[in-house]
Amino acid sequence: MTDAAIFAGPAIRRLRKREGLTQSAMATRLGISPSYLNLIERNQRPLSARVVLQVVDQFDFDPRALREDEAIGGLDGLARRMADDRFTDLGIDRDELAEFLSAAPQAAAAFARLYDNAAPEERRDDPTQAARREIERWRNHFADLDAAAEALADELRLSRSDTYAALAERLREHHQLSIRILPREVLPDHVRRLDLHARQLQLNEMLDPSSRTFQVATQIASLEFRDLIAGLAKGAQFPDEAPRRLFERHLVSYAAAALVMPYGRFLRAAEATGYDFAVLMRRFGVGFESLAHRLTTLQRIGQRGLPFFMARIDRAGQFSKRYAGASGAAFLDSDASCPLWHVHRAFERTDAFHVQAVKVDGSGASPAHWLTVSHAVEGREGARFAVVLGLEASLAADLASSRGLSLREADAQGIGAGCARCHIAGCTQRSLPPRGTALVFSAIEQGTTPFRFAG
Repeated sequence: MTDAAIFAGPAIRRLRKREGLTQSAMATRLGISPSYLNLIERNQRPLSARVVLQVVDQFDFDPRALREDEAIGGLDGLARRMADDRFTDLGIDRDELAEFLSAAPQAAAAFARLYDNAAPEERRDDPTQAARREIERWRNHFADLDAAAEALADELRLSRSDTYAALAERLREHHQLSIRILPREVLPDHVRRLDLHARQLQLNEMLDPSSRTFQVATQIASLEFRDLIAGLAKGAQFPDEAPRRLFERHLVSYAAAALVMPYGRFLRAAEATGYDFAVLMRRFGVGFESLAHRLTTLQRIGQRGLPFFMARIDRAGQFSKRYAGASGAAFLDSDASCPLWHVHRAFERTDAFHVQAVKVDGSGASPAHWLTVSHAVEGREGARFAVVLGLEASLAADLASSRGLSLREADAQGIGAGCARCHIAGCTQRSLPPRGTALVFSAIEQGTTPFRFAG
C-alpha cells in the first residue's frame, strides 16, 4: 500500500509566523514559489520530500512536528473518540474529521485532550486502557523493534532452519542458557520461568510446539532488546508503574513475533498467498492469535501491509484484547459485542475459520463495512477465547478468506457495538434498548418483540 501524503499546512504557517517571515520570504528560502507555499499552507498541496528537507535544513525544524496529529493517534484516534455515544446523533463522518484534523490540528488536539480528561475516573485510571492508548498512538507499529528483530532473524538464518532449534542455540551460545521442559505441577502458575542460578529457561510441558517457540523468542527479545524496549516505555511518560509494565510486556511480545515472523519475509508470504491464514500459520509455525497480532503491525513506511484489526473475546462477549492498528475500527471501543457477529460461532466449531461480511451500526467516523475472520484459541488451563481479524471490505477482494463470499454492502450482516449502543430496529436478538431512546408500548403486549423504541 502507498504511504499517505503529508499535508501540514497549519504547521508550516505557524513556523513562518514564528520566524516573522512573509510567504514570499519563506518561499525564497525554501526554493519554491509564493503561490505554491500558499497552497501548502491551505492544505491544497502536500509537502514533497524536497520541501521537507529544505524546511529541516533552513529552520532547524523537527520533521516529526509535521505530523502533529500523531500525538492523538491521527485520524483513527480522533475517530475513536468521536464514536462516543454522546456524538452519534451528529452524524460526523471520516471525511469531515479529516478536514478538521487537516485544517486545525491544534484544535483537534485540544478536543482530544478535553475528551480524555473528561473520561470517567475509572477509565482514566485503568492501566490497561492507558497502555492500549499508547499502543494505538503508535498504530501498533514500532519500526526500530521490527528492524532489530529482522536483523537478528537474518543473523540466525531463521528462514533456512528450524526456528525452535535456532532460537535454542542462540540462548545457549549467546546467553549461556539451556532450555528445560518441566512438569505442569512444577510450574503451575507459569508458562515460562528464567532461573539464572541454574542457567535455565524453564518451560511448562503443557505448551504446544508453536507456543514453546514463541516463549523462547519472548525470552530472547526481553534479553537482547531490553534497552530499546525500556526507551520506548520511558518515552510514553506513563503516570505510574502499572501501565508502563503492561506496555513493556506488549513490546516484548511484539519483538518476539517480529523475530519469528520477520517483517519482509512475512509480508511477502502474506501477499503471495492472499493472506491465507492457515498457510501462514503452518509456514511460520505460529498459532492464530500470534498471527493476528502480527497482521495488525505491518505499517513500515514504503512497505505497508493491509490494515487489519484484531480482537479477542470470551464466551460472555467481553474483550480481553483489541488492537485497531491502522484500520480505524473505532467500534472495538465498545464494552460489549453483538451476538449476530460470527465471532461467537468460534466457540461452537473450534476447528473452523468463521468468515463474515458485516456492516457496523452507528460507526459514524469509523469505516462501517468489514470482512471478519474468527477462530477459537485455547489459553491456560483449558480457557477458550475467540480471536477475530477484520479488514475493511473495500480492501478484502483479493483475500483468500473472501473467495466465494459476497462483499456487497447490501449483503453484509448488520451488527452493533452491543445492544446498548446499537440502533438497528427490529432485531430479534436484542437484549437491551439503546441508551437514550424512548420505549414504545403497544396496547396489546403479548406476542410483541421484547423491545421496541422510537427511531
